[in-house]
Amino acid sequence: MPTAPALHTVLLLIASNVFMTFAWYGHLRSLATAPWWIAAVVSWAIALAEYLLQVPANRIGYQQAGFSLGQLKILQEVITLSVFVPFAALYMGESLKLDYLWAALCLVGAVYFIFRAG
Repeated sequence: MPTAPALHTVLLLIASNVFMTFAWYGHLRSLATAPWWIAAVVSWAIALAEYLLQVPANRIGYQQAGFSLGQLKILQEVITLSVFVPFAALYMGESLKLDYLWAALCLVGAVYFIFRAG
């Protein structure tokens, strides 16, 4: 069972990634007809919320949960794909592709190598 700081890290990173995914890609649907600079300002405001979650997540993960910098990065990449795929399908209406599975399998390898002892 994960320790409390590790769980807090993961939950905060998931929440921050939801915000960041909307900041990076949500404007492609919700602000498609707005000028680019309006999309940039709205995205920047959303990204602020992401940073308010991501910075404490990384600090807790590094200082309290004992994750290394590399482990935090790979954890973030796994969470990014886990958030992005449902976002692409449900919010953006894109079809799921087998390539998402292959990408996930590559990340499983990355998780193995970065978290293995030794």
